Amino acid sequence: MSSFKDFSKYISENAGSLSAEVVESVVQEMSLTIPEWEKERAAGMYVQLLEFFGQALLESGQIEVPDALIEWSKKNAEMQIASGGALSMIAIRYPVTRKVFSEIFTRLSVEFDLTVVENAKAIQAIHAVLDVSLNETIFAFEQLSERKQAETRVELLNLSAPIVPVLEDVVVLPLIGVIDSYRIAHIMNNVIPKIAEKKVLHVITDFSGVLTIDDHVALSLQQIGSTLQLMGIHVVIAGLRPDLVQAIVHSGIDMLDTESYATVKQALESVK
Repeated sequence: MSSFKDFSKYISENAGSLSAEVVESVVQEMSLTIPEWEKERAAGMYVQLLEFFGQALLESGQIEVPDALIEWSKKNAEMQIASGGALSMIAIRYPVTRKVFSEIFTRLSVEFDLTVVENAKAIQAIHAVLDVSLNETIFAFEQLSERKQAETRVELLNLSAPIVPVLEDVVVLPLIGVIDSYRIAHIMNNVIPKIAEKKVLHVITDFSGVLTIDDHVALSLQQIGSTLQLMGIHVVIAGLRPDLVQAIVHSGIDMLDTESYATVKQALESVK
């Protein structure tokens, strides 16, 4: 057992040099080109890991994943998200990292005359820790990716129907892109209340940036106009292309009483 204790003590006391060896071996084996600061960051994490790992082997032989490794895994995911990296770039390093650790531990097992069982125990323990790190990294990456996608959707929604003040009591509502039920709900729940807060008298709804309209959307847009009119706001339409007009007519909606102009400029002149 003394040999195994010496092995564990060596790992803890030489965590710095072993960590640097791990990082350099992974970089060389995978032919990676990464900045020095990233190497130093990874080596720093491995120092904490190996110090903890060696001490845990000495004291009880029971390995628990240190909090530092969990935090490092999360930060690793954050860096990939920030740089636009793919999840695969994280995953492909782990098999090589496991291999490098196995090779180092096997070499040390020979130096400290460990039994086959003791060598297997040490390698199995470090693999278990690395597997937890991989799982935490992937989980954090997925959470951050979903959050970023949700934020992007909100930004796109806001851009798809911005409120543009042009006069003291007039705003233009440019509709941009594909108007679907999701964006209609956004307009009803978020845009209309903001228009009401501005206490405007006229809203010019600009359709020139709309790509397509189906029957359901045409009806919803009519409801939006009706809602604004019930609030005492004068609604004017601008920028309806022939294809959009055909889609509205095909939907069976009667918009003959709605003021409509070819351009926002003409609509603005009408409400001055």
